[in-house]
Amino acid sequence: MRTVLIIIHAAREEAAKVAAAFATDVRSAGMGVRVLDSDADALAQAGLEDPEVVAAEAGAARDCELAVVFGGDGTILRGAEMCRGTGTPVLGVNLGHVGFLAEADAEDVHAVVQGVVDRTYTVEERLTVDVSVKVGGEVVATNWALNEASVEKAARERMLELVVEIDGRPVSRWGCDGVVCATPTGSTAYNFSAGGPVVWPEVAALLMVPISAHALFARPMVVSPDSTLAIEVVGEVSTGVVWCDGRRAADLPVGARVEVVRGAETVRLARLHTAPFADRLVRKFDLPVTGWRGSAERRNGTSAGMPGPGRQDGTA
Repeated sequence: MRTVLIIIHAAREEAAKVAAAFATDVRSAGMGVRVLDSDADALAQAGLEDPEVVAAEAGAARDCELAVVFGGDGTILRGAEMCRGTGTPVLGVNLGHVGFLAEADAEDVHAVVQGVVDRTYTVEERLTVDVSVKVGGEVVATNWALNEASVEKAARERMLELVVEIDGRPVSRWGCDGVVCATPTGSTAYNFSAGGPVVWPEVAALLMVPISAHALFARPMVVSPDSTLAIEVVGEVSTGVVWCDGRRAADLPVGARVEVVRGAETVRLARLHTAPFADRLVRKFDLPVTGWRGSAERRNGTSAGMPGPGRQDGTA
């Protein structure tokens, strides 16, 4: 049986309601539904009866066709974590704020049902990063991230002293609040807030962006996806912490070294639409594009996925 794993932001009542309606519809089309034990009560209260319930997040997505996530980007990152190593794609339904990783909004749930049942979705492979922490030459922690690995100061009152290195060569030393090492997928997340560039998701690259650095050279850098980014905690007293996707952390004592490389595994994101990334960017960030003319056929809305007459606001 085709099975879908459902993951929700359990603290949001609307997430449970939308997810329960989705699950009821796909079950009526002959598909199986699997849920986490931690989400089962909320989904039962929202009207979902007798789904397959699994106790542990690890392996929950195994043998599932899709993991459909109802929440914001944080919940979608949780779903990506659960699907790691299983090959199961993640499809996000946004109930958060920006929801850049999401493919649909809550009001589009019936279209999501149709796309899942009819298998009209496509799957994108997204680059990740693998992260290792060394102290005294010994690896003390390893992790991974879809959006970014960020090295941040541990104490609010003290600046973090860092030396950054690319491909075995030192580049600069910064007194700063931290450094973001991002993927193209994460370029619209922490990297964006830190002043880094927006990178189209099909571009293979790694990004390094300092956070509030006191230095003449403190510019975002875009490097080869095969580069090794390294950050060393220097100075006498500054300590830090490395966060992966804002979800998993490791402490960084003085002398710690963080290495970030292209991930061995990708994250698979399911897509229902073929709209260009530029349209998604405009819609998610509500960018002003009034006055855009473009070519005649696009101006008249005859190109697939483009705004029609009277809709030159760029909404997707």
